[in-house]
Amino acid sequence: MKITTLIENRESTTKPGLTSEWGLSLHIEFNNHSILFDTGASGAFVDNAEHLSVKVDSVDVAVLSHHHFDHGGGLERFFELNSNAKVYLADAPDGECYIKIMGFLKKYIGLDRAIMDDHWERFEIVGKTTEILPGVFIFPKIIDTHPKPRGNKQLHVKTEGKLSPDDFSHEIVMAVKENGKLVIFTGCSHNGILNMIDTVAKEFEYVPIKAVIGGFHLVASPPFNFMARKRKDVENIGKSVLNYPVEMTYTGHCTGKKAFNVLKSVMDDRIKDMQTGSSFDI
Repeated sequence: MKITTLIENRESTTKPGLTSEWGLSLHIEFNNHSILFDTGASGAFVDNAEHLSVKVDSVDVAVLSHHHFDHGGGLERFFELNSNAKVYLADAPDGECYIKIMGFLKKYIGLDRAIMDDHWERFEIVGKTTEILPGVFIFPKIIDTHPKPRGNKQLHVKTEGKLSPDDFSHEIVMAVKENGKLVIFTGCSHNGILNMIDTVAKEFEYVPIKAVIGGFHLVASPPFNFMARKRKDVENIGKSVLNYPVEMTYTGHCTGKKAFNVLKSVMDDRIKDMQTGSSFDI
């Protein structure tokens, strides 16, 4: 399995000419299948894909981790280039997704509804654990055992003109099973990274977890780099991930640099950060 980071917050330090942005898009090569996991905040992931020799028009399936623009903002460019792949996602929230900063600054951060309406036939709404390709599973029902990120407190849904906390029932986690081991993919882990891992681990009891890949939403207010949790809390997350056990973790986007450094102090060489253009074989 090969994973390529098509776009991410961090600029590439090794591959000039790539665009970075607040968002995430991953390409996964698995068993002769091409999988797109999220599309970033714009269509820039397509330009990066060309530089990285990833053929967007050949993607077999796409998955949206949740209904936020920084993960589905590139849908229009994707549809322009790819006329066949279905896009799998959980059902939309009851209202429109908003961020509320400092108690009064409100901004829409959801998906472009016009694009979804224009391409309705391309979307597959998933309401239960679903195998979308042989060995590739989507989980829309996330276990709620561990605390959710405190950074969620600024994220809301707007219904009938009123804002209420987003419960992130529109978030999914994806798992790929290969050679008797699991690789888990998250977008932002708004439901909590430990809940995401638990969800997959309980479905595949006694199956080792080879890697966890994605954002952990440990920033207080994106795109700022403040940790939303105390250092001890972040350390405990790192220890818990190791205890599953998870062999390797690749994280970035909404995890934040400060939180990553804390996780690194606990997880050592079993965690690496992602950047735009990075690729790795698992």
